[in-house]
Amino acid sequence: MTAKVINRVESKIDVGQETAKFTLSAFGVVSVLIGIWGTACLIGGLASSGAGGLLQGYVSALTGM
Repeated sequence: MTAKVINRVESKIDVGQETAKFTLSAFGVVSVLIGIWGTACLIGGLASSGAGGLLQGYVSALTGM
């Protein structure tokens, strides 16, 4: 004689918490990518005009002179 056994497992998922986890992870990844991009731009600016030129450009951008 064979008997069929059916196990029923229920799991409760908090959709709000899972959405918050995903959103936090996505913002974390985006912020890391923005940081990498900013660092690459800074290195590019230093390579093209040097530290003095970069500082002069920054000051002139702030003051408008």
